[in-house]
Amino acid sequence: MKDIELLKKDFSKKLHIKIGENVKNIRKEKGVSQLKLAYAIGYKSVSPISSAEVYYNNIHFNLENLAKIAYVLDVDICEFFKNLELE
Repeated sequence: MKDIELLKKDFSKKLHIKIGENVKNIRKEKGVSQLKLAYAIGYKSVSPISSAEVYYNNIHFNLENLAKIAYVLDVDICEFFKNLELE
């Protein structure tokens, strides 16, 4: 078992940035615009999607958002967690 104190202080920030990048890349691969994705998961503007994709103002996707996005983009939710660096 690892000591949680050894986890880097910027762990959360890096985690959210990488997830946002993964969502953005998959969305683009699927040819879906930010606006179309925003509408599909219940937002009325592109702002929450664009902000979360780049982790602007500490805005990030929550698990419910990720589950909805995975459904809409027809991918396994695990795809959003690929290439994460925990150390």
